[in-house]
Amino acid sequence: MASSPTHEASPSAPPAPADDAGTQGALTHGLKQRHLSMIALGGVIGAGLFVGSGAGIAAAGPAIVLAFAVSGLLVMLVMRMLGEMSAARPASGSFSVHAERALGPWAGFTAGWVFWVLLCVAVAAEAAAAAEIMLTWLPGTGMWMWVALFMAVFCTTNLASVKNFGEYEFWFAALKVFAIVAFLVIGALAIAGALPGTDAPGTSNLTGNGGFFPKGADGLIVGLLASVFAYGGLETVTIAAAESKDPVRGVAKAVRTAMWRIGVFYVGSMAVIVTLIPWDDASLASGPYAAALDHIGVPAAGEVMKVVVLVALLSAMNANIYGASRMAFSLVRRGEGPRLLGRVSGGVPRLAVLASSAFGFFAVLLSLWWPDTVFQWLLNMVGAAVLVVWGFIAVSQLRTRRKLERESPEKLVVRMWAFPVLTWVAIVGIAGIFLLMLRDGDTREQLAATGGLTLALALVGLLRQRRAARTANG
Repeated sequence: MASSPTHEASPSAPPAPADDAGTQGALTHGLKQRHLSMIALGGVIGAGLFVGSGAGIAAAGPAIVLAFAVSGLLVMLVMRMLGEMSAARPASGSFSVHAERALGPWAGFTAGWVFWVLLCVAVAAEAAAAAEIMLTWLPGTGMWMWVALFMAVFCTTNLASVKNFGEYEFWFAALKVFAIVAFLVIGALAIAGALPGTDAPGTSNLTGNGGFFPKGADGLIVGLLASVFAYGGLETVTIAAAESKDPVRGVAKAVRTAMWRIGVFYVGSMAVIVTLIPWDDASLASGPYAAALDHIGVPAAGEVMKVVVLVALLSAMNANIYGASRMAFSLVRRGEGPRLLGRVSGGVPRLAVLASSAFGFFAVLLSLWWPDTVFQWLLNMVGAAVLVVWGFIAVSQLRTRRKLERESPEKLVVRMWAFPVLTWVAIVGIAGIFLLMLRDGDTREQLAATGGLTLALALVGLLRQRRAARTANG
C-alpha cells in the first residue's frame, strides 16, 4: 500500500525529515473502519472499569450509578468537541495539534507532552498489574519476566506496522465487548429472576443499607472523581483516525457511536452491580464484576474475570504504546521535540515507538525498585493529566469552531451540540472537578504534582515559542 502523508499542525511547521532508508517519511493509512470502530469501542472498556470501579462503589454506594452518568455526560461533551476538530482536520497529534492551531505552539507542546508522559506511566502500571495476574497462575515465575515479555511483544507489534496494532486492538476490544455484553445479559436475567436458582432482588440493594445515598454528598463526590478517571483512553481513536483510509468518515463514525456505548457499558454495568449485590459487600473491593457474578452463582467467575482484566490491561498497553509513539512523532514533526524521533521507516515512527516503550519500561523498573516513593510520585504526576488534556480540548474547540465556520464550514461534518453553551458547560465541569480534587489529601497531591508538570511544560513551551518568534523576526 502506498504511503500518504499525515498532515500536522500549522503551515509554519518544519518540513518532515527525510528517511535514510529511502521510504517516504510519512505515516501510512493502514487502519480500516472496523479497526477504528473497535478501538473506539474498546477504548471505553478499560481495566479501571473492571477493577477500579469497586472503590467508587464503596465510596458512593448505589449513587455510583449517578456518578458515572454525570461524568459520562462530561466525557460525551469532550469527545464530541474532539470529534468535531479531528473530523475537520485529522492529525496523528489529535488534540495537541488542535491546541497549537487554536492557542499557539506552547499549548500544543504542553498538551502533547503531558499526554505522552501520562501514556508511558500508564503502560508501566498496566504491565505491572498484568504481571501480577500471571503470578497468581504461575507463582514460581518472576514478575520481571512477564513485564519484559509484555513490553517486548507490544513494542514489536507497534514496530511492525499500524495494521498490526489495529488487528491486535480489534481482537482485544472484541473480547472486552463480549465480556461486558455477557455480563449485562446475565445480570439483567438475574435481576428479572430468570436465572435458575436465583430470586429477583428488586430494589432492596438500592434502597437498603443506608439508601441510595448512604454516604451523602461527600460519598457521591468521591465516587464522581473515581468515575471520571475510569473514562481515560477515549482519545486514542482520534489519534488512530489519522492513519485510517478515510480519516474524516472514520473519526466521525467512531465518535458518534462512542456516545451510547458510554451509557450502556459504564452506567448500565454499575446499575446491574449495585442492584444485584449490597454496595457494602467486602468482595466488591477485589473486583465488582467478579463479586456480582459470584453472588448469583456463576461458576469460576473470579478466574473468568481475571482473564478479562488481563485482556483489558494488555489492550491498554498496546493502545498506549501506539498513542504515545504517535503523539511523540507529531510533536517532533512540528519542531517540539528531538528531531531524530520523527524519522519514519516502513510507514511507522519506529524510533518514537522505541523511545515510548523504553520510558514505559524504565517506569516499570521504578515501580519494582521504589514502588512507594519514586513510582508513586510518577503516578501522582499524571493523576489529573487526563483533565488537563480535556481542558485543552474544550478551550481549543471554543476557538476553533468560530474559525471553521468562517473559513471552512464544509469541514464541520461533526458538530458540537448547542455550541457554545455546552462547550462552556464542559469547561465549568472540568474546573469543578479540579476544585473537588482539593477536598481530599490524596487527590490534592495528584493535582499539585500534575499542576507542577503542566506548568513546567507550559513555561518551556512559551520560551520555545518566544525564541522561535525572535528567530523568525531576525
